[in-house]
Amino acid sequence: MTEKSKRPVLAIMRPKRYLKDSVELAQSMGFEPLAVPMIELEGMKDEFFDGFVERVMSGKSDYVIFTSANGIDFTLDKIPADEHEKFITALNSTKVIAIGPTTRKALDDMGINVLGMPGVYSSEGLVEFLCPDVKGKVIDTARSFYGSTLLIEGLKDCGAEIHETNVYTLTKPEGDGQEEFIAKVLAGEVDVFAFTSSMMVRNFFEHAVDQSSKDEVINIMNNSIVAAIGVPTAQTIEEYGVKVSVTPGKFTFEAILKKVLDMLN
Repeated sequence: MTEKSKRPVLAIMRPKRYLKDSVELAQSMGFEPLAVPMIELEGMKDEFFDGFVERVMSGKSDYVIFTSANGIDFTLDKIPADEHEKFITALNSTKVIAIGPTTRKALDDMGINVLGMPGVYSSEGLVEFLCPDVKGKVIDTARSFYGSTLLIEGLKDCGAEIHETNVYTLTKPEGDGQEEFIAKVLAGEVDVFAFTSSMMVRNFFEHAVDQSSKDEVINIMNNSIVAAIGVPTAQTIEEYGVKVSVTPGKFTFEAILKKVLDMLN
């Protein structure tokens, strides 16, 4: 723990839209947040989007999967506002699946009925959850350009007709905020690093090695608590030679913080 604070300093690197809530949660749990985005979200529309909307609106989709709250947000951004109610009504005639509780709450708040979610909040969990029931069924998913291929391949192997549209992508933010954040990391001011995606890890290292050597960054991190939201993120961290201290059983930011607290106590 740093000398400046009796509260462990937690590096939060989530997209801007999540920072405020993440900081408030961290503070409520006894952390001193150091927050700056190391990853950002940007809407996109690929050639498969119109087909996705057509299948939902015409009742051809049996299941629609959302793997994040961003998936529904960026979907609705591309549909005219006066068509939102009609689209949501059509969604409610399908079997909507959420990857986890945060996504489920976002869907519930929009009036979208969620049939269910997996016990394990991951692509693998979704495949295991849906596989017994989807042979011959039409499944649509609207998600990130960087979404795991495990979901698509797994559901195909289960006999489903699966369609994917990418409604947003991930980018690397750059600026004074990121430079100042890395300077504090290099000064040893961070006790806990919380990584919630593989791209966040890569962007962090790219920023860090711009201001220092890779070996120094690895050494600093290996003398801190490093938390990963799930196995793919943990594997990415470990590829850099950094030991992962914490991987929660549930893939949520809150679960990361609870697991870190357990370790500290």
